[in-house]
Amino acid sequence: MRQRRAVPRVWDTDWLILRALARLLREEASAHVRQGSLMVDLGCGDMPYADMMRQMNIDYCGADIGGDGFLQIDEQGRVPLADGAAGAVLSVQVLEHVRDLDAYCGEIRRLLRDDGVLLLSTHGTWLYHPHPEDHRRWTRTGLIVDLANRGLEVEDVHAIVGPLATTTLIRSTGFSFILRRVPIIGGILASSLAVLMNLRAQLEDRITPAHIRDDDACVFLVRARKAAA
Repeated sequence: MRQRRAVPRVWDTDWLILRALARLLREEASAHVRQGSLMVDLGCGDMPYADMMRQMNIDYCGADIGGDGFLQIDEQGRVPLADGAAGAVLSVQVLEHVRDLDAYCGEIRRLLRDDGVLLLSTHGTWLYHPHPEDHRRWTRTGLIVDLANRGLEVEDVHAIVGPLATTTLIRSTGFSFILRRVPIIGGILASSLAVLMNLRAQLEDRITPAHIRDDDACVFLVRARKAAA
């Protein structure tokens, strides 16, 4: 799973999304995160982007609740690092699972240096997927406003996969779930269908007008910084 998120395969049902997300994360980190600076991945899971960041000479460090191999987030949502310790905070598909946005964004602000950068992605549209909870979906404007209200000023927003392609990927996910239950050949059928649906979705995304994709994306990736005090 870790490798699949960073280097998705065309037979994965969310290949189109994950491929674009990985590319944009690399581009944003390369352009805006200083080499040698500490990056805290807040809600890191199995740390799929650790190798990517370390290849760019970024001092990547995962943080999450429970598990081994990363910093432990305590019950108050705090990471055992000093104020202003991080040159960058990474948050990938975590925000929709956060119950207390104020606490989560407050910890981002605490961890970031004054000149630090936040790279955060979350869903505009997608299926319900609790890990262990799933609370929200955003519009482009709503995400910018919600972050601004919590002291994080958005500098740029990338829209990943427009609404037409998203509906195809959602159907592909549903079909895959059913096909994989077929004995013996289910996996082959599901993977083959996923390839076809990904290629269809890729074409659909190319013909979707940019303004529609920008406002109604499946995933938004933002670059933000701490608002001036």
